[in-house]
Amino acid sequence: MQGQNTMSAAPTGSRSAIAASLKSASVRFGSYTAIKDLSIDIAEGAFYTILGPSGCGKSTMLRLVSDLIPAAGGTVSIFGKSTEEARLAREFSFVFQDAALLPWRSALKNVELPLEIGRKRGVKIPKSNRTPLELLELVGLKGREDALPHELSGGMRQRVAIARALVCQPRLLLMDEPFGALDEMTRDHLNLQLLKIWEETGVTILFVTHSIAEAVFLGQKVMMLQAHPGRLREVVDIDLPGPRTIDMRDTPEFTRYSSYLRKLLETC
Repeated sequence: MQGQNTMSAAPTGSRSAIAASLKSASVRFGSYTAIKDLSIDIAEGAFYTILGPSGCGKSTMLRLVSDLIPAAGGTVSIFGKSTEEARLAREFSFVFQDAALLPWRSALKNVELPLEIGRKRGVKIPKSNRTPLELLELVGLKGREDALPHELSGGMRQRVAIARALVCQPRLLLMDEPFGALDEMTRDHLNLQLLKIWEETGVTILFVTHSIAEAVFLGQKVMMLQAHPGRLREVVDIDLPGPRTIDMRDTPEFTRYSSYLRKLLETC
């Protein structure tokens, strides 16, 4: 199931550049090894989805890359920097399953929050070439900038979280099952919205999901992790044409990728 993906992203420089590199990376929690000897180079501008059985270390991998947890062995670098250096330089942003918006702030004020915190701390924060208002429009929330979180649906709150993640113009976007708690129709819509954002911004994306269909639909490449301990089983190139549409999931090609990944998952 190898091939060259015809789905394109906005140019962000050399396509041979490496956004994130893990070399024999391991994570341990006490005596438990969560990830062992994980090695992979993530190409800049690419969209990687991450699949694997529960307990294989999908979320742990994102937390390792984002400097939330330390490596017990091996190395992790982001655009040639250590994870700490990349975090301080705001090279990446994280979108969690819970949007975690401040309930007393409007959608626009939530998007502006990272910039506001940076100003108060006297920290130079990279700014997107789009304003917070333009980012809300990019995620499909034009006209809802003054709405409070409780006035927005779950899908809308996640769009605000994505706009907030983009406001500091990250080069790498880490997404940990951001649509996992949403209904199927909303999830489909946000999948399309995310592909549009990826194509327009050129940001590199690492996206954790439990859904095989979502992994195939979104990813240029699917990383399959194996459990106990978490390690890389295989990277599958997804050779589907762009722009991708929901009805593409009914095609024989999509079915073949899904079937192959399901068989891999069953042996992980």
